[in-house]
Amino acid sequence: MSNPNPSSSRPNTSPNSTPKKQRLTAPSKAETSLLPTFPGLSENQIHVPVSQQECQAAVDAITAAGVTGFDTEAKPTFRRGEKSSGPHVVQFALTDCAYLFQLHRPCCEKAAAKLIASEQLLKVGFGLKNDHTQIRSRFGIELKHVLDLDQVYRQIGYGRNIGVRGAIGVQLKQCFKKSKTITMSNWAENTLTPRQLVYAANDAYAALKIMESLQSEGLLE
Repeated sequence: MSNPNPSSSRPNTSPNSTPKKQRLTAPSKAETSLLPTFPGLSENQIHVPVSQQECQAAVDAITAAGVTGFDTEAKPTFRRGEKSSGPHVVQFALTDCAYLFQLHRPCCEKAAAKLIASEQLLKVGFGLKNDHTQIRSRFGIELKHVLDLDQVYRQIGYGRNIGVRGAIGVQLKQCFKKSKTITMSNWAENTLTPRQLVYAANDAYAALKIMESLQSEGLLE
């Protein structure tokens, strides 16, 4: 995997110095904006189950895949000390589609909980610590069998949480666009907008594509 910041990989050659492993640096938002756009999933590749039958079909497809890109969305909080009631949406992405479960529907909440607790389904994402907390609070269960790619990139040599935008820039040499307006939108709405659907689906889908790329380069077993 090439380093987007060549200067950060130069060895320490000063006299009497002990060579140190240089920390890698992910490209900035401005730098990734110059890269080709990450294609992502389109709206017609996104499924939003609304019935028990549709939920079961989604659970079957996701379980059969064995591995899925994973993320959650929650209605933002704005008041100091206000506790989030999220997550309100749980996303599972496969190689050619994504499933978004809106948790105000009981059948979707039950289906999402089954997948979240599954020890057979590998869930791949970024910054999953917050997801663990919210899931424990909302569902009363643990998020099991996960791969947090932020931790993978820290082991590779990147500091802090690289996040999906930085990882797409490093790994795929593409620009992953995230709208702050959509990020801070109301994810508890009964009907999500097309822009919300595409945003949420691709947060999960990007994680899956990054994992696949890491595996192809021998950086991930």
